[in-house]
Amino acid sequence: MSVSVGRNRIIVVGAAVALTLVIGAVVHTMDRSSPGSPAGDDTEVRQPTASVDIVRSTDPNRFSIEVSRRLYRSSNTAVLVDAKDQQAQRIAIASASALGVPVLLDDPAAPAELERLGARTVLTFGATHDVPRARTVPVDRTRAAEVVAEIRGTTAGPGKRHLDTIVVTRSRNDNAAAVASAVSAGAEVVEIPGADPRRDPAAAKILAARPRTPVVALGTAFADGFTYSLAVVRERATQASGGYLALGRHYTALYGHPGAPSLGVLGEQGVAASIARVKRLAKKYRAVSKAEFVPTFEIIATVASGGAGKDRDYSQEASIEKLTPLVDAAEEAGVYVILDLQPGRSDFLTQAKLYRRLLERPHVGLALDPEWRLKKGQKHLRQIGSVQAAEVNRVADWLADLTRRKVLPQKLFVLHQFSLSMIKHRDRLDTRHAELATVIHVDGSGSQGAKQGTWKTLRHDAPKGIGWGWKNFYDEDPRMLTVAQTWRRVRPHPDLITYQ
Repeated sequence: MSVSVGRNRIIVVGAAVALTLVIGAVVHTMDRSSPGSPAGDDTEVRQPTASVDIVRSTDPNRFSIEVSRRLYRSSNTAVLVDAKDQQAQRIAIASASALGVPVLLDDPAAPAELERLGARTVLTFGATHDVPRARTVPVDRTRAAEVVAEIRGTTAGPGKRHLDTIVVTRSRNDNAAAVASAVSAGAEVVEIPGADPRRDPAAAKILAARPRTPVVALGTAFADGFTYSLAVVRERATQASGGYLALGRHYTALYGHPGAPSLGVLGEQGVAASIARVKRLAKKYRAVSKAEFVPTFEIIATVASGGAGKDRDYSQEASIEKLTPLVDAAEEAGVYVILDLQPGRSDFLTQAKLYRRLLERPHVGLALDPEWRLKKGQKHLRQIGSVQAAEVNRVADWLADLTRRKVLPQKLFVLHQFSLSMIKHRDRLDTRHAELATVIHVDGSGSQGAKQGTWKTLRHDAPKGIGWGWKNFYDEDPRMLTVAQTWRRVRPHPDLITYQ
């Protein structure tokens, strides 16, 4: 039996007695208590100060180091393990968990983190970097339980820590070392596979129950939209359907303008009657499917006009005062609202801003109708209007920013289209906003064969992340589909089904 010491590294050679002697010598240094930790605990944890802290990496090695940096102030003992040895990792993680100390996957940055921790004893598993200014104890995987037992028998143990921190990860298994360190520190770990708590009811419930607890998110997948989606679930800002996401359910809508029967069925009756009618429509769909259906109003807020009007834009903008009674009644009745814009020679962003006060409400989305977007010199009904994708994107940017700043649930953002020419450079549409659910609404009238052909054409090569809408016309469709036929024949099932 022999023990040789060199370059601050202890190498244990020989039988079990030798390892026990070395560990016994090591653990005698671990007898001090750290402020804020249980008596006899040589590891001191710390509370993150940032409300949301995103670790922008895809490397599990870095996750283990970054969790240690954020949740531990110091630790006399730590564990370092070969990142390429899966079996060694399992044993090292179990050992670190039993001791209540951080475990790091070996990385060029690991020695610096161990030095920051003040680790005087580092248990190593597998091939790892040298650790300057620390005594390292290579642990044979068959002896790990004995080593842990020896250490635990010499100290008071970590006790039960309670750190008011939540660590979120897409996978506990893929980030097992970081998860183990977080749990040892006393943090709660929440797994969100899609990186969006709005899509995970269980995760949303935990996060909403602790609205002021700091959150550390592991991975670049959380970089886009997580701060917003976390704020939404914590604010419990829900839309009419009771959800955080616009898509994932189906919207059955009456289309039109208040008091104008010629513009659609929404204008054929008063407010109370419209509420009753749209609820009956949703009920009919619930009779043919177990999917969730949300009664919806698609209100034409700006109406295409044959005359230029005082502002010379060939569009009549309804006042907020005129639309508010219908929007208020819809909110009270659990009806979603989509404001539809027919801008004439104005532009969509200018008109959208007119209705900012309504769009700040959680149950109100926005629709753009390019058929009625005119160029200079054009007039309605002489040609089909069109819009550049760049203009749509400007509206999307503005609406997403508004939604984020007001901590509103995701909004429907509807683009009407029945001809490819209506949205120029459609492949450039930005559908990445976490705040918006972009829907292309295939709203042409005609025979069912022609409508299905349009549906197929518009769906071909569509941008990723798009939802789909279908419109039934009571008068213009020669044989309008029934509710059952709409659900059975239009595939995939439309996210938005509008009646005009």
